[in-house]
Amino acid sequence: MEKILKLDNAVYQLYLKEEDIQKRVSELASQITADYKDKLPVFVGVLNGAFLFFADLLKNIEIDCEVDFIKISSYGDETESSGIVQMKKGFSAGLSDRHIILVEDIVDSGLSLKFLRSYINDKKPLSLKFVTLLHKKGTAKVPVEIDYTGFEIEDKFVIGYGLDYAQLKRNLRNIYQVIEEKN
Repeated sequence: MEKILKLDNAVYQLYLKEEDIQKRVSELASQITADYKDKLPVFVGVLNGAFLFFADLLKNIEIDCEVDFIKISSYGDETESSGIVQMKKGFSAGLSDRHIILVEDIVDSGLSLKFLRSYINDKKPLSLKFVTLLHKKGTAKVPVEIDYTGFEIEDKFVIGYGLDYAQLKRNLRNIYQVIEEKN
């Protein structure tokens, strides 16, 4: 396992190990399973970043459920959110009168969650809960309410385990944070 990675103009250091991630994902799945034991929720993965977390979370869910995916964008190829959320792929599943569990990779500004909360609530679900692997708590530009959080992290740019830099490094098993940027 590499502890330091170099990518373009940045150096990344190991931040979260695969074993720690998998342990926390299992804990979140157990909590969600208990909370939804008598319900049939629709898990919605937010592409592209949440796909690994989403898959691992679902492998640990022990109740019947449905699956859907949406795709939004607020980063493009940058390391900071543009502040403009765009819907790239909408829902396939019906959301009305359903229990919706939206699964995100990372929450920072809160703008994506605000956008998705409004969009989904317009469809009149029975309930809407948010799960995120990572939460940069001190960076919110709008108030956010997250029901299930994997890890609260510092305000650092991170890659790996689905998180990318210009669509690269999603396939890393660990999560790395930027420690040095070179101009």
